[in-house]
Amino acid sequence: MGITVYLVVCLLGAALGKQFQFHNNLGQTIWVGSLGNAGVAAPNNGGFQLNAGAEETVTTADNWAGRFWARTGCRFDGNGIGPCDTGDCGNKLQCAGAGGVPPVSLAEFTLNGYGGVDYYDLSLVDGFNVPVQVIPLTKSVDPNNKYGCGSATCTAYLNNNCPNELRETNSAGATVGCKSACLAFNTDQYCCRGNFGTPQTCTPSTWSQNYPAYFKNNCPGAYSYAYDDVSSTYTCQDSGYKIIFG
Repeated sequence: MGITVYLVVCLLGAALGKQFQFHNNLGQTIWVGSLGNAGVAAPNNGGFQLNAGAEETVTTADNWAGRFWARTGCRFDGNGIGPCDTGDCGNKLQCAGAGGVPPVSLAEFTLNGYGGVDYYDLSLVDGFNVPVQVIPLTKSVDPNNKYGCGSATCTAYLNNNCPNELRETNSAGATVGCKSACLAFNTDQYCCRGNFGTPQTCTPSTWSQNYPAYFKNNCPGAYSYAYDDVSSTYTCQDSGYKIIFG
């Protein structure tokens, strides 16, 4: 391959950006929300509808960093305005720079981070609304599988057995989400702040009730509280990602 052709191929590859394939296995319509770093365009201006059983692929810049989540129970009018039961981002279809109101399950990414590696995780730090899986589309080219490229998964439906004091309900009284202890009680201890703002002082095993254990036992690969790093951060390189809701 000549140098000119090689450069053209490389430039075209860079222009393609990073692909995310979304799959809705929840059996109901959801509305995907996204929030990213400043100055980098969000896919579909931060939101799009995904019908039950549907798939959609979106592309981000290679240096995008941000989060995706599913909104449920949305009631948008013809102009894309209206509320959602979970994950609402300001009563609008396209979040356009607004985050989702917790409790909400988050798929978080930092693309092309330190060392040119992608970092990703599932976060239930602010609670849960739907099951999520993040699956790399290709494995690492490193023969030693240095970057892991593992699947971050939370396939359990945590709303059914959520402790009563953590339940998020809609106007009909149905449980639509499970709050974190921080979201439910807003204390320094549960939120890992103030005197509890370090990994050494914010330890669920010392809390009066270990609420993160409910999330961790059911979804061991997801963040259950702020300093739950060891088993919850994944890395990969040279890959796009499949995000499955449900």
